[in-house]
Amino acid sequence: MIEDFFDKFHEECGIFGVFGHEEAATLTQLGLFALQHRGQEACGIVSTDGADFFEHRANGLVADVLNPHALEKLHGNAAIGHTRYSTAGKNTIKEVQPFSVTCQHGKIAVCHNGNLPFADARRRELEREGAIFSSTSDTETILHGIARASGATALDAIREVIRETEGAFSLLFLTPEAMIAVRDPRGFRPLVLGKYQDAWCVASETCAFDLIDAEYKREIAPGEMLVVTKDGVDSSFPFEEKKHAVCTFEHVYFSRPDSIIFGKSVNESRHKMGKQLAVEHAVEADIVVPVPDSGVAAAIGYSAQSGINYRQAIIRNHYVGRTFIEPSQSIRSFGVRLKLNPIKDLIQGRRVVLVDDSIVRGTTSKKIVQMVRDAGASEVHMRISCPPTAHSCYYGVDTPHRKDLIASRMSIEETCEYIGADTLGYLSLEGMLKAVGIGEADSCTACWTGKYPTLIANGQTA
Repeated sequence: MIEDFFDKFHEECGIFGVFGHEEAATLTQLGLFALQHRGQEACGIVSTDGADFFEHRANGLVADVLNPHALEKLHGNAAIGHTRYSTAGKNTIKEVQPFSVTCQHGKIAVCHNGNLPFADARRRELEREGAIFSSTSDTETILHGIARASGATALDAIREVIRETEGAFSLLFLTPEAMIAVRDPRGFRPLVLGKYQDAWCVASETCAFDLIDAEYKREIAPGEMLVVTKDGVDSSFPFEEKKHAVCTFEHVYFSRPDSIIFGKSVNESRHKMGKQLAVEHAVEADIVVPVPDSGVAAAIGYSAQSGINYRQAIIRNHYVGRTFIEPSQSIRSFGVRLKLNPIKDLIQGRRVVLVDDSIVRGTTSKKIVQMVRDAGASEVHMRISCPPTAHSCYYGVDTPHRKDLIASRMSIEETCEYIGADTLGYLSLEGMLKAVGIGEADSCTACWTGKYPTLIANGQTA
């Protein structure tokens, strides 16, 4: 199966916006390029010159879709952009964001990182009222709500709708006069504020600011609504206060290590996870080897704590796309080598600690362990820098059904036997949260514990 080669929780989406710069679209394209890891299926930009909207959206990577020819048509000093991996809805051009409409409140565009678990029910309500949808995306329900809102202005309508919206969302709106950033009151998904020259910027991660040399100002707080206009930035908190539930997996896997997420360095968190992993699951070995790229920082931490030599003994092919021709059965045995390949002279005859960020289905881990054994390892010890992932996510991450998660149906001992490792050790929940520096009371740990901080679509919390 093609899915076996990418046995990870898939990325969510990345959003970026600029207000107050004559090259807003170009800056947005650069910001999205830095956020490409958050979604590689599609991308788009909507810009405004204060009167009209200009937009370009398509399936594909940022560098291909938002090319110089496309950017020439995106006029104005304000723009918002989106790079997408579908977690809700289909993957067609109709689902590519930002979405834009003209309604009683004027021109409004929106892009979204997260998931709205009650969007299907809301869609059915709106359709009964006569709404016509052009996509299957949950984000479109927000625009329909705004179009029907009773507020006197677009800003009033947005505020009215988001107060009634449940789920995980970091949103960017654009009108001819303003850019509006909103983060849900639990703060599931990250959102940060920066400044480039005299322009204000909003992004999913701070690495997007680094690329354009923008100054990182601060995290946009859970429940905060920022309105950026020519007069500056106005902050308000229109939501009822709720218990925070930031996504810890942002630090484990999703975010780039050079980002600051939820006020914490992602690289530092992963390094500490690796050190704590070495404390909790020590083993006699000769080398520590990361599964690239997401296992690198934790492997360095494991090596530093254990004193075992770090070796980058598995090389990743960065040019493997999301889709390619399925090989015939007769040549399918190349397996995971399409993406990863070992350096045999570093592995031959050695006891290897393999460090990865997670095990999802277990299929890829099994192939990597076998690949390392085939390269001559005398022992293979698997170490995972988070707890066993046993539950699906309903907050903007594309995860397999629970029955497909190996930790939901096998014990650690059974998983170890399945993947073919000599030993298997997962970082404890307490150890992971200690490394990140965010308490369990403020974190969403549902994919490990099954304790969901909100109701989900079927009205249950588990």
